[in-house]
Amino acid sequence: MTPEPTPVPPDTLRPIDRLLAVMARLRDPEGGCPWDLEQTFATIAPYTIEEAYEVADAIERRDLGDLKEELGDLLLQVVFHARLAEEQGAFGFDDVAAAISDKMVRRHPHVFAGLEGGHGHATRGWEALKAAERQAKARTGVLDDVPVALPALMRAVKLTKRAARVGFDWPDYAQVLDKLREELGELEAEIAAGDLGKARGELGDLLFVMANLARKLDVDPEAALRDTNAKFVRRFRFIEAALAARGRTPGQSDLAEMDALWDAAKAAESV
Repeated sequence: MTPEPTPVPPDTLRPIDRLLAVMARLRDPEGGCPWDLEQTFATIAPYTIEEAYEVADAIERRDLGDLKEELGDLLLQVVFHARLAEEQGAFGFDDVAAAISDKMVRRHPHVFAGLEGGHGHATRGWEALKAAERQAKARTGVLDDVPVALPALMRAVKLTKRAARVGFDWPDYAQVLDKLREELGELEAEIAAGDLGKARGELGDLLFVMANLARKLDVDPEAALRDTNAKFVRRFRFIEAALAARGRTPGQSDLAEMDALWDAAKAAESV
């Protein structure tokens, strides 16, 4: 005899309590969702990262309706991880919320303890507290807690920013541009020599210096590249539309024609 399905947690609960109850039911070995029951921290982690990007995308598009939905999806990831940990007896959702609350209070003594001082004082205090927390976790190196799983470009910015705080930095962007030219020359030399293995390393060096330059110019390289990606998509669609009007596709065109249409797309944007 098929067991009766468990009722949906009532909407009279506080929304967060209802969400926690929904997740507990999904993970229930007796009648839970087979897919949810198969998941682990490692299998869920990629979805967590993806949802964070979707939040950023909704913000970029200024779509508050989507932002509400994407924030919910991201919150679900936190609830999922907390549920997995609770099942192992490690911690639960309340512990996660308590820990971040404690951390924010600890890192903002100028707000919660009446400490006088402006933004500069707060920033210096924040860094000192973070350094103390790293030491407490046996992470004494300046770069120890910059997450390895960050997108490489974002991590490069964070690594150089952290190093800059202890004085390991170029004085201004002019020296970074000099280094950029140097790295470009080294990349060209390895390509000319036909050593693609070394060229890969030099390309990495070039990208790292580009991230450093973005930091010196106070530009978010991820955002800058997203803008350029969007621009590329917009202009390439212009090419596709123009070719479609001529009864052809990009595959039936050539570089010279598409390049001319690209220039037309640029010109149309500048009007």
